[in-house]
Amino acid sequence: MADITKTPTRIDMTMAAIRQRIESAPGAKLPSIRRLAELQGVFKSTIVEAYDRLVAEGEVNVKPGSGFFAAARVRPFMLAESGPQPRRAIDHMWITRQSMAVNDPSLKPGCGWLPDDWLPGDVLRRIMRRVTREDTMNFTAYGTPQGFLPLRDQLARRLNERNIAADPGALLLTDSATRALDIVCRFLLQPGDTVLIDDPCYFNFQSTLQAQRVNVVGIPYTPQGPDLDRFAHACVEHRPKLYLTMPVLHNPTGTNMSIGTAHRLLKLAETHNVVLVEDSVYADLEAQPSTGLAALDGLERVILIGSFSKTLTGALRCGYIAARGDWIEGLTDLALATSFGTSDLAAQITYRLLVDGSYRHHLESLRTRLARNTAITLEHLDRLDFTLWQHPQGGMFVWAQLPAGLDSGEVAQRAIEHNLVLAPGDAFSLSRTASRYLRFNVTQCGNRRVFDVLARVMQD
Repeated sequence: MADITKTPTRIDMTMAAIRQRIESAPGAKLPSIRRLAELQGVFKSTIVEAYDRLVAEGEVNVKPGSGFFAAARVRPFMLAESGPQPRRAIDHMWITRQSMAVNDPSLKPGCGWLPDDWLPGDVLRRIMRRVTREDTMNFTAYGTPQGFLPLRDQLARRLNERNIAADPGALLLTDSATRALDIVCRFLLQPGDTVLIDDPCYFNFQSTLQAQRVNVVGIPYTPQGPDLDRFAHACVEHRPKLYLTMPVLHNPTGTNMSIGTAHRLLKLAETHNVVLVEDSVYADLEAQPSTGLAALDGLERVILIGSFSKTLTGALRCGYIAARGDWIEGLTDLALATSFGTSDLAAQITYRLLVDGSYRHHLESLRTRLARNTAITLEHLDRLDFTLWQHPQGGMFVWAQLPAGLDSGEVAQRAIEHNLVLAPGDAFSLSRTASRYLRFNVTQCGNRRVFDVLARVMQD
């Protein structure tokens, strides 16, 4: 056998030539030994050796009586390569990666969750101990197809308090809002369909939709909600199947869609046969509930998704889908096919937190702290000459513009060298038109070092 450590040998060069054919036409029939020897100008024994090695490596298949064929390889899907190719500093996955990698929990104003000391850890431990002692606790069996019924019943009650007409049968439990969105997309979309999103919007919407292999079109977002003229134009030009939005405590801007905009949006969606998906993960942070799309629509054209990850803990994975009755069965089948249901343990713990008053007391405290930290954050930003896009209407986010001449992606890159995680604007913008904006999580802005480091990197 030839010495494969010699580079390049005739065999190496022949294998490289065959690989080029494989790359250009996976699954195609390859030249015979005689024909390839003529094309390459080598002995037939060289071709035999090359084919033998490629067969062993799985790059060539042999079909007796038919010859050699290129392996029909499927290239792995790389999320980072789908859609626009931004600088790595403003990649829509960059914020999540950095937030989870930086060890100092006090320097993450760019992340999208509550600090540990804002979460009801002691209450969670108490409820978990109580639940695990109950004889009715399910430790071993799969849950019911739509999820733990008592929790669905409680969720229906809570949704009705927000004027969203839902019953337990119209609810499907999931392990997160992201999982809920994934199920909805699998149910309603095919690769190549078009989905409209806000610009800017929660960056993970882009990631989830790109993983579905759909066409994503951004609609400029205003202080009142989506630009309806642009929405109508996009409906005519692209014939979208879905519009994904967050009308209550919008991420990243912290604003609410106006009632007038919501009414006109629903009429446009009906005219153009577009399904609206409303993400309500931050809605519980409002002191006075706002009217979202699902409340106005009655779950006819709107699908509502939500979770408790942002208000209770990211470790207790519990989300839900609320949709019209004739869609729930199909959504449930997809959930079973792709994850075989949800955790009864997480659902039962969440249920206990809701019914014993713990969650209500936690939210009351949380809203007070949010208001206080928002005021402090706005003072710091004002001293650094930031300009607010709009005064936030509650929740945890402030969307603010850097002084002229500064790029948020560059500032975020410099900040990470000091272990400060920022959220640059273009990570939220499909059109990459928010390069001067940063999103601040006010719950993560309690440490003065956040603004000391920010001031330093703004001057570098």
